[in-house]
Amino acid sequence: MTATIRLTMAQALTRFLSRQMTEIDGKRLPIFGGVWAIFGHGNVAGLGEALWHERERLPTFRAHNEQAMAHAAIAYAKAQMRRRFMAATTSIGPGATNLVTAAALAHVNRLPVLLLPGDVFASRIPDPVLQQVEDFGDGTVSANDCFRPVSRYFDRITRPEQIIPALARAMQVLTDPAECGPVTLALCQDVQAEAFDYPESFFAERLWMPRRPRSDRDELKAATDALKSAKKPLIVAGGGVLYSGASAALARFSAETGIPVCETQGGKSALPDDDALNMAAVGVTGTAAANRLAAEADLILAVGTRLQDFTTGSWALFGAARKTIIGLNVQPFDAGKHRALPLVADAREGLAELAEAIGDWKAPAGWTAGARAGKAAWRAEADAATAPTNASLPSDAQVIGAVQRALGSDIILLHAAGGLPGELHKLWRAGPPGSYHAEYGYSCMGYEIAGGLGAKMARPDREVVVMVGDGSYLMLNSEIATSVMLGLKLTIVLLDNRGFGCINRLQNATGGQSFNNLLKDTRHETLPEIDFVAHAASLGATAAKAASIAELETALAQARANSRTTVVVIDTDPLTSTGAGGAWWDVAVPEVSERDEVRAARVDYDARRKRQRLGE
Repeated sequence: MTATIRLTMAQALTRFLSRQMTEIDGKRLPIFGGVWAIFGHGNVAGLGEALWHERERLPTFRAHNEQAMAHAAIAYAKAQMRRRFMAATTSIGPGATNLVTAAALAHVNRLPVLLLPGDVFASRIPDPVLQQVEDFGDGTVSANDCFRPVSRYFDRITRPEQIIPALARAMQVLTDPAECGPVTLALCQDVQAEAFDYPESFFAERLWMPRRPRSDRDELKAATDALKSAKKPLIVAGGGVLYSGASAALARFSAETGIPVCETQGGKSALPDDDALNMAAVGVTGTAAANRLAAEADLILAVGTRLQDFTTGSWALFGAARKTIIGLNVQPFDAGKHRALPLVADAREGLAELAEAIGDWKAPAGWTAGARAGKAAWRAEADAATAPTNASLPSDAQVIGAVQRALGSDIILLHAAGGLPGELHKLWRAGPPGSYHAEYGYSCMGYEIAGGLGAKMARPDREVVVMVGDGSYLMLNSEIATSVMLGLKLTIVLLDNRGFGCINRLQNATGGQSFNNLLKDTRHETLPEIDFVAHAASLGATAAKAASIAELETALAQARANSRTTVVVIDTDPLTSTGAGGAWWDVAVPEVSERDEVRAARVDYDARRKRQRLGE
C-alpha cells in the first residue's frame, strides 16, 4: 500500500516547493529562493499557515506592493540566469490583479516565476465573497482569469488532489528553457484549507537540471553551409546566451572565426565591453559600430534573441538585399522568425556544434578589421558623450559616465524604462556576464527598485546599482523600505528631469507639441516641488542630492562604502539625448494634422518605411 500523509492542499503545496532542488557549480540548492507574500482573506488562513510551517526550508518575504514583490521575484530569476526562481502569493481581488503587470513582464522576457493568487470559494456557498468579480453569464470566471493570456501555464485548483498534476506541470514549465515563463496556480480559498491523503513520494526531493538540446543534423548542415558562404557575417547575441551560460563559447567562436558580435538589451554583457570583437549595442539604441555592420551584413547569426523591433530597427536596419538569418534558439517559435534558417538548440551546444562543423573557416580579414576600426571610432564618440561636465543640468549620458567612473564595471547595473535604457545600451561598458540587467522586453516603469532588490537577493556578493528616472521612481518606490528591512543594500541613482522626458522627446520627434509629459506641460495650478531626498530618507534609506557631476561621483564613492540602501538624486536635462549611434524606430505618425511639424514628420516617416524589409 502506498504510504500517505494527510495535509491541507496549501501544506502540500509548500512542502512540495521546499523539496525541489537544483545544482549550481557542484552545490545542491533549493530551486525556490523563497516566497513573496502579502496576505489577505484569500490566502492568510490556508497558504499563510502552511508557509509558517515551512518557513525554515522555504523562507517567506513580505513586501509593500504586490506588483513590486513579483518584480523582485522575476529579477531574482533573471540574476540567477533562470536556474533558481521564486513564488509570489496574494489574496483575491486587487492583490491578485496587481500581479498581472508583473506576469506580463515575465511572459515577454521568458522568465520563470510561480504566481499563487487566492481565488473564490470552489463551493460557491458564500458567493459573492469580499472582492469577488462576478460574471453575469459565466459562473466559472473570477478575476484570476486575466492571468490566462500572460501565463505560460494556468490552472485553478478546485480540489485538493489537483495540486499534484498542477505542480508537476508547473515545474516542467518553470525549468524548460523553451517554455520558460510565468506559471499561475489560482488557489480557491476553501480548497487551500481542505485536507487530502497525499502520497509521501510526492514530497521526495527532486533535482532539476537545465536541458541542453542539440541541433538537428539537417538544420546544422544548412546553417553551416550558409555561414561558410558569408562574406559579411554578424552575430546578434540575445539574452539566451546568458541563460545558457554560453558567454565563453560565444567569445571563443567569435575569436576563432573573426565574426563581430553585437548585443541586444537582453544580451548585453554576454561578452565584456572590452572584448575586441564586441561591437556592443545593436538596433534603435545601438552603437554606430554595430549598426554599420548590421546594415551591411549578408548573414546574421541570431543567438538566443527574439529579434524585437528595437534590435532590428523595425526591420529597416538589416539592409543587405540578399542576406540570410540563422536563428540559433532553443525555442522554435523564435528560431524561425523572419524566414530564418532555424537551428533549434541550446545556445552553448549550438555554438560548439557550429564551430566544429565549420572547421578552420574564418570571416574575410577585411570585414573583421573594419569592425575593429569601427569600434575604436565609436569608443571616441562614447567617451565624448559621457565626459565630465560643469553643466547645471547634465545629460543622462554624462550621469552614466559619472556612475561608470565612480563604480566601475564589476557592479550589477539595473534599469528598465524611459530614456535610460537607450543611453545605457549604447554607452555603458559592461563587465562580466550578467553585470548588465535590463528589463526592456516589457519596459515596465516601476520595475527598477523592486528589480534591484530581487537582483541583490540573488547576488548578495555584488554591488547592485539601480538607475531610475523620477517618473518610474514615483510609480513604484516602496521596496526601498523592504531593502532596508531585509538589510539588502542598493545604490539608487535617481535622475530627476521633472517628468517623462523620454516620451516628450519622442512626442517632439514625431511632430507633436510638448504636451502632458513634462510636469510643466501638464494641466496644473501648482507644480509640485518633490523632495526626493526627504522621501527616500523617510523610507529608511541614506539619501543625498548631488548638485553637479563631480558631486555625484563623490556621493557614489561614499554610497559604495555605505551599509544600507543609498539614494543619490541629481537634476538632469529632459531634452538632451546622445545623437551618435541609434537607428530608426517605427512609431506611426498621423497622416492628417493641422500642425506643420506633424505633416513634415509624416513625410519623413513614409520615406523611412520604404526601407523596411517586408517578409523578412
